[in-house]
Amino acid sequence: MAVAIVAANMTEFGQRESWLLELLTEAGEGCLQEMAADRTAVEHCYVSNMASGEFEGQTGVANALAAELGLVPAYTARVDQTSASGGAGIYTAWQSVASGASELTLLVGGEKMTHVSTAESTDIIASLTHDVEYKHGVTLPSFAGLTARAYLERYDAPRESLAEVAVKNHANGSLNPRAQFQETVDRETVLESPVVADPLRLYDFCPITDGSAALLFCPAEDAAEYTDEYVTVEGIAGATDSHAVHQRTEPTVMNGVVESGAHAMEQADTGPAEIDVAELHDMFTILEFLQMEGLGLAPQGRAWEQVMEGRTRRDGELPVNTSGGLKSKGHPLGATGVAQAVELYEQLTGVAGDRQVDAETGLACNVGGFGNCVTTTVLEGGR
Repeated sequence: MAVAIVAANMTEFGQRESWLLELLTEAGEGCLQEMAADRTAVEHCYVSNMASGEFEGQTGVANALAAELGLVPAYTARVDQTSASGGAGIYTAWQSVASGASELTLLVGGEKMTHVSTAESTDIIASLTHDVEYKHGVTLPSFAGLTARAYLERYDAPRESLAEVAVKNHANGSLNPRAQFQETVDRETVLESPVVADPLRLYDFCPITDGSAALLFCPAEDAAEYTDEYVTVEGIAGATDSHAVHQRTEPTVMNGVVESGAHAMEQADTGPAEIDVAELHDMFTILEFLQMEGLGLAPQGRAWEQVMEGRTRRDGELPVNTSGGLKSKGHPLGATGVAQAVELYEQLTGVAGDRQVDAETGLACNVGGFGNCVTTTVLEGGR
């Protein structure tokens, strides 16, 4: 069964006073208010969240959200796939409608992170790594630094190309009123910021973030009953890579991205050349290169050239991360994949404001860990 997204909403991202349930309720309520239907028609409600227990000591968030939004007796479940929880939630919500199990499904993703120290947050996130790597103190930033160094040397890419990703995404984020960082940065600022994991510096990394985002799904044949503007899920697929990153034979290739992207585009009967806008998981600037290449949006080892040439800017041939990406918009783990789809929904329905680009087909790639799990989604404008 073809599936449509008929409403989308997200909170402001950043350091929020609200706790997780409040953030989820804010995004979910905003999403439900956009539809012309009784909310008791919502049959399934999913929450994408990585670590509410670890960050906040809060469990049972999906049940609590259903009660807050007046969705009882809807079926509820929490979806956890580390930092790819949002994409996995989209997959779960899509399946619930595509299978006929639900006629109306709400997905809300969220995370509350900023109330703990950076060290505590880093340790919680690092718990997703292989136990051997974790015991040796390896973190996701260190993987990013090692991979960035290998990429720059292997493909003779200038260090400035990574800085250009940060410059571009901050420029996009400056036009997004819900982004955590709404200031532009120049290349010199990025290159002179403190080293975190050589060759990557502070501005190569996304921030720690609070926030929530929501989507409402229904059969595509019923979409016009709820709204005049909607998008359809044309393709969606998930994949994994080796859990131990050090076991991968090629560190600059994310096999989960390759597999999920190929299957999602095959299901959508489309290819990289037909993608008009993309939201990629730029937790670190190097990941934008790796995903562009893994998805076939750039040849292997050549994504840096396309970034330097301006092809991925808002006015380029393939705008990437018009939302500001994780780099500028922020990265509240469980909300990130959902927020990627919110941006594509707004782009494809023409309501992205100053960020608007000309697009009919969009792609989102949500990555868990350092490519340990990935969900890729292809959306098209429905009306």
